Amino acid sequence: MDLIKKRRIWYIISLVIIGLGLISMLFQGLNLGIDFVGGTLLDIKFDDTTTVTTADIRSILAEYNLDKVSSIVETSDPYKGVLIRTANLQADEQANLISSIQAKYPDAENMRTEQVGPSIGKELRLKALLALLVASIAIVLYISLRFRFQYAIAAIVALLHDTFIVIGLFSIFQLEINTPFVAAILTIVGYSINDTIVIFDRIRENVKLARKTPFEVVCNKAVLDTLPRSINTSVTTLLTVLAILLFGGASIKVFMTALLFGVITGTYSSIFVAAPLLVTWKKWVAEGSKI
Repeated sequence: MDLIKKRRIWYIISLVIIGLGLISMLFQGLNLGIDFVGGTLLDIKFDDTTTVTTADIRSILAEYNLDKVSSIVETSDPYKGVLIRTANLQADEQANLISSIQAKYPDAENMRTEQVGPSIGKELRLKALLALLVASIAIVLYISLRFRFQYAIAAIVALLHDTFIVIGLFSIFQLEINTPFVAAILTIVGYSINDTIVIFDRIRENVKLARKTPFEVVCNKAVLDTLPRSINTSVTTLLTVLAILLFGGASIKVFMTALLFGVITGTYSSIFVAAPLLVTWKKWVAEGSKI
C-alpha cells in the first residue's frame, strides 16, 4: 500500500475541504460568540409541552428593534429552550425583554444572562491569536532541534491544515465560536503534533537503517509501520469524545464538537499530509518544482 505515491490525491482532498470552508467564511462568516464580539446572552427555558420557534422569539425582539442584530438558537439539552445572543443591553432592557417573552410564554424562565463588552471581546481575540502563535513557534523550535527544519515546516503546515478545516466546518455549520473553541483548537494542535512526531521519529529511524533506500519508500514504510497505532489511538479518543458530546450537556458541546472534528482531521493530516509534505519538499530541492 503506497500512501505517499498518492499524495496528490490527499492534497486535493485537503484543498477542496479547506476551499469550501473559506467560501463559507467569505459568504456566511463565522458565528462568533459574545466572548469575541461583545453583547448579551439570554438562556431562556420552556416547558417541554410549549411550542416555540425562533420566528416567534424574533417577532418579540422586533418590538425592541433587536431582530436584525440578534441570533437565536433552539436548544434541547439539558432542557428545551432558546439561546438569544444580541447587542449589549442594560439591566432594565434585559428585564423588559424577558418580561415580553414571559407575557407570551408564561412558563418561560431565564436561566442565565451573560454580558461581555466589546473591549473584552477584542482582548480575547488578541489573546487567542497570541496563544496559537506562541504554540506554533514552540513547536517549530522543538521539532527543528529534535529533527530538522523541514520537518518543523511540514508539521506546522499540517497543523494549519487542521486549524483551517475545523474553523471552516464551524463556519459551514454556523456553530458558535467562543472561548472553549480556542481551548479546543490548542488541544487539537497538541493531539495532532503528537501523532505527527511519532511518524517523523519512525522516518528518522528508517533513514538511518536504510540509507540507500529512496526517501519516498522510507516515508511510506514509516507511515505504514505507525498506521495501526494512529488508528487505534484515534478510535479510542473518538469514542470518548462522542460519549462526552452525547451525554456531557450543552455547556461543553462546542468544545467537544471542535475536538471531534479535530481528532479526525488531525489523524488525517499526520498520515496523509505531514509525511507526504516531507517527500514533496525533498523533490522540490532535488528536482525543482516536481511534486
